Amino acid sequence: MTDYIVFGSKRIDFELTFANRKSLGITVTPDLDVRVKAPDGTPIIDIKERLRKRAPWIIRQQSFFLSFHPKNPPRKFVSGETHLFLGRPYRLKIIDSEIEEVKISGKFIEVFTFEKSRAEALLCEWYLQNAKKKFHSIAAPLIKRFKKYEVEPSSIILRNMPTRWGSCTPRGKIILNPELIKAPKGCIEYVIVHELCHLVHPNHTQKFVDLQTREFRDWEKWKGRLERLLA
Repeated sequence: MTDYIVFGSKRIDFELTFANRKSLGITVTPDLDVRVKAPDGTPIIDIKERLRKRAPWIIRQQSFFLSFHPKNPPRKFVSGETHLFLGRPYRLKIIDSEIEEVKISGKFIEVFTFEKSRAEALLCEWYLQNAKKKFHSIAAPLIKRFKKYEVEPSSIILRNMPTRWGSCTPRGKIILNPELIKAPKGCIEYVIVHELCHLVHPNHTQKFVDLQTREFRDWEKWKGRLERLLA
């Protein structure tokens, strides 16, 4: 069943299930959903009271996960439009050409194409190819550093994710959103370190935060930069 509580001016919706367990558990998912598991027979009034007490933590968790939600506004892929690459803004220039290619020239990303309607596909493929090269080179020294914790990702793959910058599977596969190629190197390092920390501590416990701070002291700075730049 679903229900909600009101905390200040904020409404917190939650999904409630009952189970044969002794204590009430509250989980916030990366998609910002709040899931509650309660012992069989627990009065709803008691569940809501517990949620109100945990509301500040729930809101903090949702804000934390929200930083991983890509928020780029839609683009039209026309000349003069601004596009980012590794944190720097470039003006898009569509150029008529029989040979199709994309390259950076000064302050411009030039898209050569025989048909303007193909500009989006060509630019997206260019971003993807650059992401494949850059992400692996950025990740390599970070992965090496984490070997002291006896962890190493089984692989790093790229996948478009509408609500996340990165994720880590139970089998140790790190998934990165290719949209990150639009952010500065520090933002990319932050996301990679965050996922590497999950290989050591799967959940966002204090030990996880302590490890992230130890291995990437400026993570809050780059987290904020990612939120502002790609908002």
